[in-house]
Amino acid sequence: MVAIGSRNTLRVIRQAPPGAYLDAGELGEILLPRRYVAHSLPPGALLDVFLYRDSEDRLVATTETPLAAVGEFAFLKVVSANPGLGAFLDWGLSKDLLLPRREQTAPVQAGEWVVVAVVLDPQSGRIVASMRLNRHLHHTPPTYHEGQRVRLLISGYTPLGCQAIVENAHAGLLYASELATPPQLGERLDGYVRRVREDGKIDLGLDPAGYRRVIPLAQQIMEALAAGGGRIACDDESSPDEIRRAFGTSKKAFKQALGALYRDRRIRFTQPGVELVG
Repeated sequence: MVAIGSRNTLRVIRQAPPGAYLDAGELGEILLPRRYVAHSLPPGALLDVFLYRDSEDRLVATTETPLAAVGEFAFLKVVSANPGLGAFLDWGLSKDLLLPRREQTAPVQAGEWVVVAVVLDPQSGRIVASMRLNRHLHHTPPTYHEGQRVRLLISGYTPLGCQAIVENAHAGLLYASELATPPQLGERLDGYVRRVREDGKIDLGLDPAGYRRVIPLAQQIMEALAAGGGRIACDDESSPDEIRRAFGTSKKAFKQALGALYRDRRIRFTQPGVELVG
């Protein structure tokens, strides 16, 4: 089924001076403007296109890819603001995305960045943005399992930690007690499910949970030592940023893995750095 606000594979019907006309099934013929048609396209050719409404409210196709499709969340820059209408966001297409005033949780100004859901307005059929994130999250019970790796979008902050949107679907929380350096608003990163609560809320971490993370991380450290001639610069006094750049993990997890290797007498601390024993 052809969907507005998503990528679709459509068949060319014919070409004309304005561009190529594509078969969109129940939506009829949709124009792919000439600026996106690089060469002559024979009838029947298949094209991967994104469908949206242009400034005249006509359905059109584009070969451009937006920063988020309908049903997804994104961190977008405000291009301009109109107190009566709303704001316009840069979402990677030639036509900016409208953030209606009614969908703003607070007034926004040009130059700001906001986390929004990209949605299809059921009344107008237009693609719009919404800052009312909870309305557009999935409210079915999450089926993630403990330790599962998931994609996160940092969407806000509370006294407990960082709010995150999990896999464009559910709300989760990264606890401040586990974060050496809080991620930035709008940052996309990998996280891990700590647990799914009975109320459907998801506790998250930036590393695999528990001792299960120590064994693979210890092996990663040993491989880094072998590649570095028996020595690495990072140790338990290194900054969280240095450790994450080098090993993609938190300082807490890194120290646990170093401790396990030290207890097994496989490494020694050289202050600074770590080296192999024997």
